[in-house]
Amino acid sequence: MNTERAHHAILENRERLLLSGVTETVSFDDRAVILYTVQGELTVLGRDLQLHALNTETGELEISGRIAALKYGDRDRKASANWMGRLLR
Repeated sequence: MNTERAHHAILENRERLLLSGVTETVSFDDRAVILYTVQGELTVLGRDLQLHALNTETGELEISGRIAALKYGDRDRKASANWMGRLLR
């Protein structure tokens, strides 16, 4: 049986994104949010992005704004690299 948390992404009218399975938020500003989920790296691109309702226990996160794209990265990368790894990316 797989005990790993599930990852869901629900996008409502390209203005509200509900995520589950979030393990870490790496960086965010009003144009990009970079985070890790149980399914790997996820970058959310858009304008006027804001983070709401981050629950570290359940891994749920809400992002609002004008969402333009969801870009998944390496599925095996589920936690951020150390500071040297981030520098060399």
